[in-house]
Amino acid sequence: MKTASVFVTMLALAVVSGCQSAGPRGGGVSRDEGFKIAVPTFETAVKQGELQTVAVSIQRGEFFKRDVKLQIKASKGIAVDPTNVMIKASDKPDVQLTVTASKDAALGEYRVYVTGTPATGQPTSAEFKVKVVAP
Repeated sequence: MKTASVFVTMLALAVVSGCQSAGPRGGGVSRDEGFKIAVPTFETAVKQGELQTVAVSIQRGEFFKRDVKLQIKASKGIAVDPTNVMIKASDKPDVQLTVTASKDAALGEYRVYVTGTPATGQPTSAEFKVKVVAP
């Protein structure tokens, strides 16, 4: 019974957090002057010949007020759009990416890499998995 309640609590936390994980911190020296890139936690499924929209965001520390340039690269076999995004300090931190698998894409697991580089400070990166499935 105790195990079941712990499982339900963990599942609720995953749903509340938006099912995203964050990579290592970039930006400034202290935690409040940095940022992280939040990407989907669970594998994203894309059918051959179709596209899927995925949300990526940056989580800013309280005192992190800089622009961040995101560079997005997909492993060979899938495509992602856009590949470069500038998130201004005054902008909302969310970006919608479109992941596309061609009709003849090989079935299997692929990765999408997201690198965030602030105007000043250290860059950081995160990645998420995309699984191409049959239509």
